[in-house]
Amino acid sequence: MAVFLILSTLTLLIIGAWRGISVLVLAPVLAVLAAFASGAPMLASYTQVFMQAAGGFVVAFFPLFLLGALFGRVMEASGAAERLASATAAALGPKNAILAVVIACAVLTYGGVSLFVVAFAAWPLARALFAQTRLPARLIPATIALGAFTFTMTALPGTPSIQNAIPMATFATTAFAAPGLGLIAGAVMLVLGVIWLQMRVRMLSGDAPPDAPDIPPRVRPLPLWVALVPILSVGVVTLVMGQIILPTLDTTYLADPVYGATELSRVKGVWSVVTALSVALILALIVSRPPRMMQVVNTGAESALLPLFNTASLVGFGAVIAHLPGFDVLRASLEGLSGGHVLISAALSSGALAGITGSASGGMSIALDVLGTALMAQAESQHVDPALLHRVIAVATGGLDTLPHNGAVITLLGICGMSHRQAYTDIFVVAVIVPTVACAVIIALGMGFGSF
Repeated sequence: MAVFLILSTLTLLIIGAWRGISVLVLAPVLAVLAAFASGAPMLASYTQVFMQAAGGFVVAFFPLFLLGALFGRVMEASGAAERLASATAAALGPKNAILAVVIACAVLTYGGVSLFVVAFAAWPLARALFAQTRLPARLIPATIALGAFTFTMTALPGTPSIQNAIPMATFATTAFAAPGLGLIAGAVMLVLGVIWLQMRVRMLSGDAPPDAPDIPPRVRPLPLWVALVPILSVGVVTLVMGQIILPTLDTTYLADPVYGATELSRVKGVWSVVTALSVALILALIVSRPPRMMQVVNTGAESALLPLFNTASLVGFGAVIAHLPGFDVLRASLEGLSGGHVLISAALSSGALAGITGSASGGMSIALDVLGTALMAQAESQHVDPALLHRVIAVATGGLDTLPHNGAVITLLGICGMSHRQAYTDIFVVAVIVPTVACAVIIALGMGFGSF
């Protein structure tokens, strides 16, 4: 009954999100109702669990949302996004506009840029390119999702994503675990995702393209290098800060309670991206000089708030659910899945928890906390390389996590100004079904040929 309550609450959240009910209202109401039905104190669940988790998310990620929104707005208002769109369309041809957006998103996320930030930065680029090539506007969210939420997040070896980092501590692996299988999984996702989107272009041939950005005409066209420099600087500065500059600094002061009693490894990623986005924003303001600069900055800042609090509300919902008695029952039942082949058990357990929490990293963390030791022992008894287990779990959690209540999905749709009804079906195909197929492929290959 307790597990049924959790699944019912999750179903109501998905239905409500699909019907367009704001998760700012829906998530706390359902969280409190779930707590009440489970016998947990309602007010304490709301103020001490929901709000603590939601507030923690805002504290941790507000700079990323703010800087990402500002950067994306400046790139659009200055005409830089449209210039990049024109150059990309000219280089790849109108028939490859979708692939161009996917590649642009993939490059940024593989360079270490948060997928939330990529969504902000890619929207003006995709909007301009889709408007120029007359592609259906409703496919923009799925196109961005394919490039940012799938193969660069979980499959490609060396990706700096948190989803690729979490298994390293449990399995003593590296970011390049099972590189051959990771490349195969990434190729499956990219190829199948692009094929689907191209099919949908033909099916939606009568659908309206997005409105062209309202950009004041310039006396002279914006040079391509001016449009390229800010967006290229994001990945470069992120890499340099994270791999070269920050590790050489004396950060022992972080152990002081005033600074959170933490360590560099816990803040290095955020610091790198915040620095990179700040540099990119300054460069964009200097080299592109958008008209009505103050208005652009104000509008960009305001556009960051709704996606931020939508996602924080969902984080709070997940925290309440994770504290209910039924969640412990669900955890215990998932432990029984380790009785079969370790790769299948690991994929099912981690994927299911990612779906429930609406988070690949959250579901993976819970699965490894509960089953990590057992999975390692089972892998050793079945002579399965821990690197293979690492890659399978990473890819598995990158599928079911992208259900309608996922924070990144809510954020992406909000940025693109679309509802679940308009755009989620295609997101579901490219970010849920296709990664699941890719996971099945590498499980089959891993069971037959081992890790490579």
